[in-house]
Amino acid sequence: MQGKRGLVMGVANDRSIAWGIAKALHEAGAEMAFSYQGENFGKRVAPLAASVGVDYLLDVDVSDDASMDAAFADLKAKWGTLDFVVHAIAYSDKAELSGRFINTSRNNFKHSLDISCYSLIDVARRAAPMMTEGGAILTLTYQGSNKVTPYYNVMGVAKAALESAVRYLANDLGPDGIRVNAISPGPMKTLAGAAISGARKTFRQTETNAPLRANATLEAVGGTAVYLASDAGACTSGEIIHVDGGYHVLGMPQPENL
Repeated sequence: MQGKRGLVMGVANDRSIAWGIAKALHEAGAEMAFSYQGENFGKRVAPLAASVGVDYLLDVDVSDDASMDAAFADLKAKWGTLDFVVHAIAYSDKAELSGRFINTSRNNFKHSLDISCYSLIDVARRAAPMMTEGGAILTLTYQGSNKVTPYYNVMGVAKAALESAVRYLANDLGPDGIRVNAISPGPMKTLAGAAISGARKTFRQTETNAPLRANATLEAVGGTAVYLASDAGACTSGEIIHVDGGYHVLGMPQPENL
């Protein structure tokens, strides 16, 4: 990643997946800018950014066109070009991640799809013109997109839309040498994961049943991101790469856990 520069969106704290990715990119030699939303997140992100030599921070609200315009205009003025973008952004009302999916409210459905899926399309549309020599766009998903997962509800639908967007964007941007992929970790102990009811049970369930008998680590996800963002991933696009200890291949729990 030496000589490559990019934007990492979604670092929340030192346990967030975006942070694991940022650390791995830094160790591989990438130059980065971090985005955050609002003063509270900015205070959390600043010391983390400094620890990996990042002094370029952008306050961005992905649901606001003016905020997005300003951020990418700033990037264009400062750097001119981009080599990669990491999109680690998702949101849903915590209250609607329990109970029955059928009770999803219209407002939360629209908001969840806007933040968790449309923002990737919006980011890609703005970042692509800056990727004059090709580049890589990465996002994060979860297997609740294609298999019913307790406590995930509308986020499963949002992630399904996100994965479809990855494929369509990969096709749109491929002629420009821009690769678009998603990483699908299993459950992880993150700020976002903590918002999901039953997260601890889910974490234990996957850890005891995954073929590797382990959940993903930040280091493993970070390493996968480096592969996808680097020249090593030059021929990989439109993929959903699982980093979940192999859990996604199972049809049932392990015999000892039945």
